[in-house]
Amino acid sequence: MDLGLLLLRLVLAAILFMHATQKTLGWFSGLGLHRMAPIFESIGQRPGHVMVRLAAACELAGSLLIAIGLATPLGAAILAGTMAVAGGASTMSKGTVWNAAGGGEYPLMLAAVAVVLGFTGPGRWSLDSALHAAWVPKSNAAALVIGVIVLVVAALAAGAALMRTRANLASDARAAAASAPPTSA
Repeated sequence: MDLGLLLLRLVLAAILFMHATQKTLGWFSGLGLHRMAPIFESIGQRPGHVMVRLAAACELAGSLLIAIGLATPLGAAILAGTMAVAGGASTMSKGTVWNAAGGGEYPLMLAAVAVVLGFTGPGRWSLDSALHAAWVPKSNAAALVIGVIVLVVAALAAGAALMRTRANLASDARAAAASAPPTSA
């Protein structure tokens, strides 16, 4: 089980490290900051440059914490909240959850994996375990409490950001409707 948790943490951390550097630096076939900012704005994440940097900072911080297994519930909550915003914003802007149509299916799956790490804990091969951190679950009841806390923190953070996203997308739709040429009956 511990080997599986280590591999899960490392894979999730690597994926989100790559996401962050795609957005900001253009690594791993990414677009970089200046080309990502308009995409963020198109899905209601404004101002684009600021939101790209914020998303990347969250992905990098959460990835580091998850990779080394330090403050794992915090890392899991950061990643789950960030990916929930990415998935929610994509889904709202495209009107579908499915990735093939531009929806947020993939980031929502990454958010779910991060939440699951909140419930399981980092495993023995982690700094949290080596430091005997209080948040390393020692029973199913403790795992449930810690996991629910991770889920609630991520949901509250993402919920606030997604309400802002919804307002931005609604404003965009009103502006587009107002500038559209009148239709003839």
